[in-house]
Amino acid sequence: MGKTIDVIKVIIAINVVLALVTFQVPGWEDPMFETLALYFPKNEHFRYWQLVTNMFMHGGLMHIVFNMYALWAFGSPLLAQWGGKRFVLFYFLSGIGAGVIYLLINYFQFNALYNELVAAGISADDLQTLLKTGKYIPSAFSDVSKEKMETFYHLFAIPAVGASGAIYGVLVAFGMTYPNAKLALIFFPVPIAAKYFIPILIGMDLFSGVTGVSIFGGGIAHFAHIGGAIIGFLLMWYWRGPREKSNVTILE
Repeated sequence: MGKTIDVIKVIIAINVVLALVTFQVPGWEDPMFETLALYFPKNEHFRYWQLVTNMFMHGGLMHIVFNMYALWAFGSPLLAQWGGKRFVLFYFLSGIGAGVIYLLINYFQFNALYNELVAAGISADDLQTLLKTGKYIPSAFSDVSKEKMETFYHLFAIPAVGASGAIYGVLVAFGMTYPNAKLALIFFPVPIAAKYFIPILIGMDLFSGVTGVSIFGGGIAHFAHIGGAIIGFLLMWYWRGPREKSNVTILE
């Protein structure tokens, strides 16, 4: 049991230390984000290691508090059952997989918007200027909404941070391992079995990601959450024996 708790403490400690350095050391916030946050592949700040390091960066106090609490609450039972090595492997594969899926979806959305904007008569040079500066003259693009221009820029320029992708993998694993455990949302404090609660939570993220109407607030990488859940499910499915694979516990 000691080793299990130590693994959780190490992950949480790294997150807390990086948050303190990022937000408390003068002049370090921008360099920390530029180096460790996950940028769009075409952005000059993108580095492959960011698929790992973004999992240890957060956007603020409540962001890190919620993620680390979820890691402790849902990760502890899994660590006790699996051991540290298996949990760490699962955690990182879920987080990295979430980042890859998030980037792929962003890449598709970015290219689709680029083609749409060019078809609307905006030159490639004007689009490059927008991506470099974030500035444009709305009246010059009367056939294109402000929202599309901002989305195009944000996909390119705004990095993703947080352990949420890995946490969603942990949530799925928890739900498949302990399907009848009772859980509740803050804004819906009625206990629901994990086998129902977690699919509902993922469904809400899918709705927000597809429609753009964020149920949980702005600035959330919904497809990273979904990506982590997908990878977590696939890992659990792979690790289970043939007999166990005949029952998808989380959907019972």
